[in-house]
Amino acid sequence: MAAFLLGAVLLIVQPQIVPSRPAINSNAETSSQSVQRELLKKTSQKNDFKENIHSNGSCQQLPQTIIIGVRKGGTRALLEMLSLHPDIAAAESEVHFFDWEDHYRNGLQWYINQMPFSYPHQITVEKTPAYFTSPKVPERVYNMNQSMRLLLILRDPSERVLSDYTQVFYNHMQKHKPYPSIEQFLIKNGELNVDYKAINRSLYYIHMQNWLKYFPLDHIHIVDGDKLIKDPFPEIEKVERFLKLSLQINDSNFYFNNTKGFYCLRDSGRERCLHESKGRAHPQVDTRLLEKLQEYFHEPNKKFFELVGRTFDWH
Repeated sequence: MAAFLLGAVLLIVQPQIVPSRPAINSNAETSSQSVQRELLKKTSQKNDFKENIHSNGSCQQLPQTIIIGVRKGGTRALLEMLSLHPDIAAAESEVHFFDWEDHYRNGLQWYINQMPFSYPHQITVEKTPAYFTSPKVPERVYNMNQSMRLLLILRDPSERVLSDYTQVFYNHMQKHKPYPSIEQFLIKNGELNVDYKAINRSLYYIHMQNWLKYFPLDHIHIVDGDKLIKDPFPEIEKVERFLKLSLQINDSNFYFNNTKGFYCLRDSGRERCLHESKGRAHPQVDTRLLEKLQEYFHEPNKKFFELVGRTFDWH
């Protein structure tokens, strides 16, 4: 009798297992599900889209892979390098379907219309770096395709902050608009300004937690952006394997351009480099301020490493 009572007590106090995937509530719909239903209404059934078929047999289709980020992590370089593979069809521009409400309200048919024409054997890829840090995007992607293969490219968080600032700085310079120094963004009341958006974007573990609510880790391949800059071929080969592509990109597809200071691409004898806006020199930052920034990221980086079961050579 005592054993029976003990077992009953243990059963009652046993903690509930939290599902790793979103639970479906049969009695009530979330607002996201309501939005998804409206999306599907615009496009008939989920698999009944209007296919814009070309006379050569290619058509526009939903992407099977999305490069979700991170901003200033090397997404453009990754997309250009991946495009060397004949089985990849890549959207040229950032689509911003899942993070911009005006685009998302247009429905999935609109999203398909932004995709490149591809053949049945090809994988369609789009990249929008803002997806990674947008809280609403993971669920929206999950609702569209639960088996989506995701690519995430990350750099040293401190370096990414500097690149983030540099891009906005040059955008203002081109428009002949003044822009504050980076110190004015990094320092507030004598302390590191942790509310600076560029710093928040580098808190990778926070954003990664949101994605892992909907997708298992083996559906998210993390590309080391720092290694991609220094030695691109090994990183691209890992991406090929992740996407289950035949290994067709090789070391001869890359060559170092001494003038630009980074690797460029060689494809069928044709050479091309990234836009001149890539690889810009970062602003000079006081050493003590840079150390303070790196120190701030120490614990968040540690949490990220534990979350993904992998370490990176970051400060």
